[in-house]
Amino acid sequence: MTTTLTRTPFADAWLRDLWTPRLATEGPVPAADVYRDGENLVARLDLPGVNPAEDVTVEVEGRKLVVRGERKDQRPEESEGRRISEVRFGAFRRVVTLPTSVDGDAVTAAYDAGVLTVTVAGVFAGTTPQRIEVTSA
Repeated sequence: MTTTLTRTPFADAWLRDLWTPRLATEGPVPAADVYRDGENLVARLDLPGVNPAEDVTVEVEGRKLVVRGERKDQRPEESEGRRISEVRFGAFRRVVTLPTSVDGDAVTAAYDAGVLTVTVAGVFAGTTPQRIEVTSA
């Protein structure tokens, strides 16, 4: 059985080099799915149990898309009995490096069913190679 890995310019140049998860503190890091959709960049982050209006901030800092927030512990302080919890609470920060600087007006964010979807419109516009005709004298 042979396994063939196909490398694409998109995966090599963008996904590997530009997607950099960075932590602000020792805390939870939400799972993310970042991909190119035509000329747009889409970042989907799993943020269940987070109030997006109060606990999430989406910002553009030059060529960086920064999503930060906090998942608050909502357990009662005086719980009785044993408890097993795999849920992590605390502050988080994810950074996506963009291929070009964008204006904040190009960024939209929507939260639905525990998933934050951030779209950066047109960030890949003009990145398609154009063939130049070579003339001879």
